[in-house]
Amino acid sequence: MWGVGIAPKRNIDFEVIVVDDGSPDGTQEIIKQLQQVYGDGRIILAARPKKLGLGTAYAHGLKHASGNFVVIMDADLSHHPKYLPSFIKKQMETGASIVTGTRYVSGGGVHGWNLLRKLTSRGANVLAHTILWPGVSDLTGSFRLYRKSVLENLISSCVSKGYVFQMEMIVRASRQGHHIEEVPITFVDRLYGSSKLGGSEIVEYLKGLVYLLFAT
Repeated sequence: MWGVGIAPKRNIDFEVIVVDDGSPDGTQEIIKQLQQVYGDGRIILAARPKKLGLGTAYAHGLKHASGNFVVIMDADLSHHPKYLPSFIKKQMETGASIVTGTRYVSGGGVHGWNLLRKLTSRGANVLAHTILWPGVSDLTGSFRLYRKSVLENLISSCVSKGYVFQMEMIVRASRQGHHIEEVPITFVDRLYGSSKLGGSEIVEYLKGLVYLLFAT
């Protein structure tokens, strides 16, 4: 699966798969309108009745993916499609199995977070690096390109949920020796709604670190 807009210019076949867990904001209606314009073979709605977890959402979307590569990104434009050419170019140049967007190298960053949120995120990554040595600079980001076969294997081997799921995916990929490359991105916090990061999420993150330390 490759992103809309940049793929035709590079002569790359693509499809857009939207996994929607019964959201009440009219997402499914908008996707159906886009299908009328671009066709339901290009814009694919993979709907589910309710939230069933991030890992199962990935697996559900993969059932509809026909390509050899999959780009996973947030649909609220926190992950901007303008970076997709960089992901594709990096994969083509290096043959990487995974290309991950990173906020923590030169050219990357975060927009829309207050100082406390930035320090919390940065501190979480530093702690994870110290404990796990994953070989990548941004463990909790989810803007990634995967070789489809690699993604299928990783999903089947991961057991974590929530924020820790993304971290387990990239740590297991590193442990399994997959070729991973990075490209700098700027993460833009959503304009509508809110991103949840409280005490319970921090506790789950710390528990996930301990799990990964002994399980990978």
